[in-house]
Amino acid sequence: MLVSSAAAAMDGDGKEDANKQRLDWATMNLERGVVGGEKNGGNASRKPPIGIVRLFLACMISGGIQYGWALQLSLLSPYSQTLGISHSYVSLTWICGPIAGFVVQPIVGYYSDRCTSKMGRRRPFILAGCIIICLSVMIIGFSADIGRRMGDTKEHCSTFTGSRWYAAAVYIVGFWFLDFANNTVQGPARAMMADLAAGQHGPNVGQAIFSLWMALGSVLGYLAGANAKWHEWLPWLKTAACCDACANLKGSFLTAVILIILTMSVTLWLAGEEVVDKDNVDASGGGACSAFVDLFKSLKNLPPAMFSVLAVTAVTWLSWFPFIQYNTDWMGREIFHGEPQGAGGKADLYDAGVREGAVGLLFCSIALGVTSFLIPKLCRKLTSRVVWSISNLMVFVLMTAMVVLGIVSMKGYRPSLAASLSAGPEHRFKSGALAIFALTGIPQAVLFSVPWAVVSEVAAEEGGGQGLTIGVLNIAIVLPQLVIALSAGPIDGAFNKGNTPALGIGGVFALICAVLALVLLPKTRGVSHAAVMAGGGH
Repeated sequence: MLVSSAAAAMDGDGKEDANKQRLDWATMNLERGVVGGEKNGGNASRKPPIGIVRLFLACMISGGIQYGWALQLSLLSPYSQTLGISHSYVSLTWICGPIAGFVVQPIVGYYSDRCTSKMGRRRPFILAGCIIICLSVMIIGFSADIGRRMGDTKEHCSTFTGSRWYAAAVYIVGFWFLDFANNTVQGPARAMMADLAAGQHGPNVGQAIFSLWMALGSVLGYLAGANAKWHEWLPWLKTAACCDACANLKGSFLTAVILIILTMSVTLWLAGEEVVDKDNVDASGGGACSAFVDLFKSLKNLPPAMFSVLAVTAVTWLSWFPFIQYNTDWMGREIFHGEPQGAGGKADLYDAGVREGAVGLLFCSIALGVTSFLIPKLCRKLTSRVVWSISNLMVFVLMTAMVVLGIVSMKGYRPSLAASLSAGPEHRFKSGALAIFALTGIPQAVLFSVPWAVVSEVAAEEGGGQGLTIGVLNIAIVLPQLVIALSAGPIDGAFNKGNTPALGIGGVFALICAVLALVLLPKTRGVSHAAVMAGGGH
């Protein structure tokens, strides 16, 4: 904070010197692989620098985790409705995401910074988290079959359109464990990448590799989610409780288990972490509680400019979470005119729309990957706040387009015209929806890079350890998600207009944030190449 204060008090060359000093300080902390509370630098010994190929392969786990996360984003909101969870309550199942992000990442970050296992600091948490992820996706995939064994209806899934509450309960348990496990892996994996890349390659190279694997995992995950052939390739997945769409979900999640085991094994084998000597770890303090204390202290002591970044980030996520939560459901309902538990082909239309939504998210991931390479240059030319503002203005336009397209496609949601809706999507509406999904990748690249680059530098200045740096921005991300998760359902129930109210609210927040970004954000031109693809709220 002294460096920040000095920078604020200088002009001309003095300000440049202060900024250089601050960046040197942050770089020094990153290259040392700072361990919160360690003495004499922390690590007992230094291993030879890791080669770039090995560094690339050591980060493979991020692609496996993102593969599963892409399936979660594209398939689970629709699937939960087939079990009987009403549309107005779907948002409540997503509460676990922000809670896990707020609670798990700081705790895991604290203990991974101080872990003295022979496996290293990060790999024990990656191993434990991956095991839980694999168990969780199996529970979710087979929740309908488990529910039938526990007492749900014995009627065949092809004719039954009611609720299956045992299956829904099993699904929710698996969903919560999945979110907690995702956060257990992602924080240490990101911190380990910074540890391994420090020195010879630098944190920018490490995080660029991390982002590349995450982009690849997203593309493959959305491809798997869009595939409607799993039940044909693996016919044993179909049961009396699990028909075509459910079997397709099973198949895609089984591939996630295989991919996670494979990528985890490669990461654990090649990472080669340094072992921390117990004598060099400061065991004093308040344990895991000190992680939260450190986070709130860092917020309290942030300069006004950085507090503004957190505030703008929070409003930005208020605009994004409705899309993240309802994207494929919107495609199935508003564009394909389907219903999760509908009769007369409505359920098949909904499933087709969900798969088409996964294709749209695939296009979104491609656009995100391409745009991420342009973000640093744009920020240097236009300043970060202008780029951030433009991205939010684009989100406002896209959300508005989704609202208008949905209303026109559903003929104003008027019951008198419901019978006249076409059996399936009109070509122009489907093409427009896919175009909207693809274009969202452009502002999403800003969402996943600019805020993280700025705040991670501040966290590095505080010297809290690589694990805790991941939690600094979490407060500004998880609280908006919690607000939307709690409010989207009641709003949906009040208006009874499908996904339109939530998306409309997201558009309003995007417009507000476009103005706030210009007013509150500092006028900076430098942005790290270390784009951190956080994947929505974890």
